Amino acid sequence: MSMERGSFAARHDFDALPLSPDVDVCCAQFSQIAALSDMAHRLVPGVQIGASDLARYFTFDPQSILTFSRKGNLVGGMAFLFLNDRGHDALLLDDLCLTAPDTRHLASAGEEVSAIYIWAIAATGRGIAGLGKAAAHLRQQRFRSADCYAQPSTSAGRDIMKATGFRPVPSFQPDLWCYERPWNRTPMRMPGSIIQARSFVDARH
Repeated sequence: MSMERGSFAARHDFDALPLSPDVDVCCAQFSQIAALSDMAHRLVPGVQIGASDLARYFTFDPQSILTFSRKGNLVGGMAFLFLNDRGHDALLLDDLCLTAPDTRHLASAGEEVSAIYIWAIAATGRGIAGLGKAAAHLRQQRFRSADCYAQPSTSAGRDIMKATGFRPVPSFQPDLWCYERPWNRTPMRMPGSIIQARSFVDARH
């Protein structure tokens, strides 16, 4: 999966998106997996993963799939790959199978999350307003230090990334975009300061 459908006019840093009172965002329930899979197939071009495979990743990490609901109706969802160090390197080197990722690249409950790959956003109508609460979900201690990555599969998805602070990054993975968390950003250079050049291998740190 990649990114979504919907309009997104306002420009906000991803971690500064407003928390819409109209859309409820929470971790998915197992009973919702089939509906979320169907929504992804309808809204996200190129989706190959089926409900049974999605359920397997959900079982591995129930925090990796969110639902967006409005007035009790499902209006969207968002799925993540929480990558460990091996998965982060594999993503940048184009060694990560994004259609069927190996769980050895995913962070277990006791492992640090090195990077967050936004696997899919699928939303209808006002459901896209749930992004603010999804960003808040990613500010939990477990995910807070991890930058976010994504690949747009639609023009709307690309517009969302541009509007929320994502930027294309050098990598062997084609068309990879990154959102650097505000607290991970290098402070602006002060006069007389020395910035040491880092290698590509060090770039993710």
